[in-house]
Amino acid sequence: MVAAAAAALTGCGGTGRKAPSATGSRPAAPTLRAAPLSSFAWLRPAAGPAGWLTAQLPSRNASIAYPPSWRTFQTDPGTISVAPAAGGPLVGYLNLTPRQGGETAANFSGFRLAHNREEGDRAVRRLASSVGLRFQGGHGSCVADAYLSRVKANPYREVACFVQGSRASTVVVGAAPPAQWPRQGPIIERAISSVQER
Repeated sequence: MVAAAAAALTGCGGTGRKAPSATGSRPAAPTLRAAPLSSFAWLRPAAGPAGWLTAQLPSRNASIAYPPSWRTFQTDPGTISVAPAAGGPLVGYLNLTPRQGGETAANFSGFRLAHNREEGDRAVRRLASSVGLRFQGGHGSCVADAYLSRVKANPYREVACFVQGSRASTVVVGAAPPAQWPRQGPIIERAISSVQER
């Protein structure tokens, strides 16, 4: 159910092999504070908090940390997707994907919004964007946006970043329904900050 919902959410999920297994222990997740969605001041490159798990792309070019209450699930080959383990409606989502098209750090904001529209999302609008951002092992750009999903027109807020490393480039996407953003947004932002490009 989570995989199907995430596929509808971003157009990145679907059938394929299972995501790589995660490593780490499972203590309670730390308390995170919310940051304004329109600001990227929350982006502070660092390893995930103690107790978070780490998943690595099959290419081994990038990794992301996520809380122990989230789980990896089947996704497109070569990608990583994670979401909260609890059943019911999708309340948060993360995806790490190798660069697959013409996206660059310079054009990513417009590229991502156009991609969402091509996937069938409606009422896509940019909330904020920034270039020249630092990540672990790389640099890149991010865009925060909002849209109605192609399935059931559910509203979502999203942060997507293009990360350029010395050998490869990666796109990381985190999204949640607007009502869930105060709770899930800080987790998504912290996970994005943990992206390590190799």
